Amino acid sequence: MLIQINLDMMLVKRKMSLTELSRRIGISVPNLSLLKTGKVRGIRFKTLEAICRELDCQPGDILEYTPDMV
Repeated sequence: MLIQINLDMMLVKRKMSLTELSRRIGISVPNLSLLKTGKVRGIRFKTLEAICRELDCQPGDILEYTPDMV
């Protein structure tokens, strides 16, 4: 996958659990867990905005483009 999701790193930096983030933004823990592990095909801007608001970060802190090395 060319887009790496760094949600787990931001949670550690902000000393917040996935459960706490889930409660704050109103998205289920299983759905956030799927996002955290990169098992999703997309993310709504509304969801990304809520995550960034609660973690006080930018989208680029959570999503990272990593080109494939062939």
